[in-house]
This record gives sequence, structure tokens and C-alpha cells, in this order.
Amino acid sequence: MASNALARDMLWEAASGQHGYITASQVEGLGVTRRALNQLAVRGTLEHASYGVYRFVKYPFDQADPYMRAVLWTGAPEAALSHETALDLFEVSDINPGHIHLTVGAQRRIRRSGGVQYVVHRQDLHAEQITWWREVPIVTLAAAIHQCVRFGTPTYLLSQAISNGHRDGRLTTSERDELVALTDARSAAAAERRI
Repeated sequence: MASNALARDMLWEAASGQHGYITASQVEGLGVTRRALNQLAVRGTLEHASYGVYRFVKYPFDQADPYMRAVLWTGAPEAALSHETALDLFEVSDINPGHIHLTVGAQRRIRRSGGVQYVVHRQDLHAEQITWWREVPIVTLAAAIHQCVRFGTPTYLLSQAISNGHRDGRLTTSERDELVALTDARSAAAAERRI
């Protein structure tokens, strides 16, 4: 069994790649006992951040903190930021989502408290649909726009994202053309329904 100092050092190393956060399941995977975890929390080394997620108190905060906490809160290793949150973080449109959007596997069921600020979507993502934003997993811009088309994000915001994403090199010309056709088809279908 590891001493508290050794446990702290092992957890710090693991948490350093996650903005100072560590999950209870990651703690167990490192061979650190629940008792050692609880002692670190009682001593003020760790704080309980959300269900199953702890944070080193001395780790500096930054803009990515709430997003890393959200991904870890799911308890799903495949979780990634997605939908309107991805558009916002990529800074390609004027979108201002009221919640943090996350995507987990299609069969994943999340049964934990504390997620009122999150919108959890279920979709099996392929490796090429996931990238990183400040060490936090996030869907690619093309994947996010596809998701937002289905989600119902306003077309003018999607058009901004497509135009800016292509200009910034985040979307290839073929991706841009495919996404424009997709948003146009959605607009045409909506117009048909109104007739």
C-alpha cells in the first residue's frame, strides 16, 4: 500500500494532464486506496469537484477547467465536448450555449447526480472525429457541425461556423461543400413543412 505522500505524487502526475482533476476510478486504477483518497481530501490536498471527480486544490485554474470537469463527470472514457460547445470553443460563430454539450457512446447510460449544467448526447464517435482543445477531448469542427444540424442549431450560426472554419483551415473544401449542402437540405425541408 502506498504512503499518503506517494499516493499524492502518483495522483498529481495523473491529474497534471487533466487540469488537476482525477476521477475515483482513475485513483483505483493507480492502486491508490479509497482511504488514501479520503485522507487527501480531508487534509485539503484534494477537493470534491463533482460526482466521482476530485481536483488538486493547488493546481492553477484556467479556462479549460469546467470543460475537463464535465468530460470526467460522465465517467465515460470516450466522452468528448461536442455540438454547440465545440462551435463555441473553436470560436467560429457567435454561438453562446447555455450548457456544456458532451457526447458519450450510443449505449452509455449515465446515472449520476450533478449534471444539470450539461447536455449529454449519445453517439458512437470514430477516432478521426475527435481532437483536442487545451488537453480536453472535443469533436472535430466538421463533426460538431454535423451534430448541430441534427440538434437544430440555427442555420445562420452554422453558416458562420462553416465559412470561418474553412477560412481558418479547420474545414477542407470538400467538408465545407458537404456541410453547406447539409444545412441547405435542412432549410429546404423546414420550408416544405411550413407549406
